[in-house]
Amino acid sequence: MKKTHIVVILAIVVALGTLLVLFTSSDTYSDFKTAAGNTQREHQIIGKLSAGRPVVYQPSVNANEFSFYMADEKGRECKVVYNGSKPQDFEKSEQVVITGKMKNDSVFEASNLLLKCPSKYNDNKKPEQFGNKEFISGKSSAE
Repeated sequence: MKKTHIVVILAIVVALGTLLVLFTSSDTYSDFKTAAGNTQREHQIIGKLSAGRPVVYQPSVNANEFSFYMADEKGRECKVVYNGSKPQDFEKSEQVVITGKMKNDSVFEASNLLLKCPSKYNDNKKPEQFGNKEFISGKSSAE
């Protein structure tokens, strides 16, 4: 075989490999409706904890099962079952990102859970700013 044939074959293999990687690992955020339509694939869903709905974690019964209700960005609410322990300060989180599969039309089984906690700097606790203070560098005042 000529060198040009080998180079062309390698270029085709690299191009096919790149296309395969791009189409198989395209993780984007979904919603519960999309996840219910494709139960074979894992989905990442971002949303907020549903206020007023039960958060169930009973470590004495099963320390590795935690369930809660979450509304996705489109407002659809679904029960989420996470196979792990309940994260600390879960109820204080601003947003929740879950990764997993839809078990049936109303239960999402999460394999991974990520919390976005509220900022520790709110309007009441802003750090003091420097303003127009003057800083002097160089020799110390003892000299």
